[in-house]
Amino acid sequence: MTILSPTATGDPLRFTFDVTPGLCVGHPDSQFLFGGAGMAAGLAAIEAATGRDTVWAAAQYLSYARPGTQLSLDVEVPVSGKYTSQARVTARDGDGKEILTVNAALGDRPGFPEAQWAQMPEVPGPGDCPPIEYNWVRNADDINSVFDQRVAVGRFGAARTEGGPSPDGISRMWVQPRGQAEPIDRVALAIMADFLPSGVGNALGTNAGGNSLDNTIRFSRMVPTKWVLADIRIHAAAQGFVHGRVHLFADNGVLLATASQSLILRVH
Repeated sequence: MTILSPTATGDPLRFTFDVTPGLCVGHPDSQFLFGGAGMAAGLAAIEAATGRDTVWAAAQYLSYARPGTQLSLDVEVPVSGKYTSQARVTARDGDGKEILTVNAALGDRPGFPEAQWAQMPEVPGPGDCPPIEYNWVRNADDINSVFDQRVAVGRFGAARTEGGPSPDGISRMWVQPRGQAEPIDRVALAIMADFLPSGVGNALGTNAGGNSLDNTIRFSRMVPTKWVLADIRIHAAAQGFVHGRVHLFADNGVLLATASQSLILRVH
């Protein structure tokens, strides 16, 4: 898809990436790069450098990048075997400050059995689900404007304080890139996986969210799909942090990826 594409340089292991408002979140006066977009940029750079698809990746978020910043993405490939590569990428701003790092395993091992045990829950289809309504100040062109997000289960946005804490911490939404022209790929899924923090308010029954400390994503089988169901489960909130996971399903029930992260809890 064309939401995010790092720029190649003369060095096959170095890329650049422009932070635009459409890849940011936060108050219009203090926007910053959406963590999932940072991870996605790292994955795109690693896949371009190795020529292989990501199997697993983990991002650690170290600092903020503001709109208008150009990041350099420096890739290292310590291991490149017959079927599998191990790689990392470091994103730095123009002053050399590290913004995030991504470690990843990439490859494809043909000829092995495939199976799926995680099952997509039964939910109304996207056409029967309302869009998320927001009740806070945001830039009209931020990351949430790039995706169509429909509430399937739970409370998001303005509704997250209704009804008190969730008994199971589960919320679900359908997600689709607006104006989708390209197939949904691993880069797009890495961005979608970072909608996990939007389930924190539903779990706690209050105006709450979080800033990602890390994000780990594991890819399964890629199939064509118009929509992705984000099946979010918040596991626990403790000591000012929150932990949770999200399964990403194609609209035909195929598990595309599963992701988990820890967050700094923010209560507004």
